[in-house]
Amino acid sequence: MKIKTTEKYGAVVVELKGNVMGGPEAQELSDLLHKLIEEKKLHIVIDLAEVKFMNSSGLGMLISAYTTMKNGGGNLKLANATEKINSLLIITKLVSIFENYDSIDEAVKSYGMA
Repeated sequence: MKIKTTEKYGAVVVELKGNVMGGPEAQELSDLLHKLIEEKKLHIVIDLAEVKFMNSSGLGMLISAYTTMKNGGGNLKLANATEKINSLLIITKLVSIFENYDSIDEAVKSYGMA
């Protein structure tokens, strides 16, 4: 899995690419979010468009990221979830936790910043 960040209208877009399966990448994502909280960048959008596969550890990574942002006074939203990931979110009832948008622009606008 690769992680890339860009800023858009005051929100930070974290693009995940490849297979999201926890492991060392979970720590990498956690470290990134803690750094963003320290920098007072509290509006995060996770872009899932390039995610090929996600297992339960990958879902755990997203839950942990969400909790990290909430505890740091921020917020985390999802964008571009594939049909497979949407199904995972519905089956696990995480769809009621995560705000999920069809595009990065919609997610950023939901913060009232664009």
